[in-house]
Amino acid sequence: MESVKVSKKYQVVIPERIRQEAGIKPGDTMMAITKHGILQYVPVRPLSTTRGMLHGMDAAELRDETERD
Repeated sequence: MESVKVSKKYQVVIPERIRQEAGIKPGDTMMAITKHGILQYVPVRPLSTTRGMLHGMDAAELRDETERD
């Protein structure tokens, strides 16, 4: 886990190790998501690059009970 500092312009620098691990490159688009006070940035990828990404993932806790129909 790494800490970052928010600038006066509300900007943060994503540490190099995290950029490399997530495959984030200059010009990439990110989605900003907040849930229960936790901020997440998720890279937006073309659907074709996500194929097979969730193989074997347990999706049981992805949504709160209140979000289920």
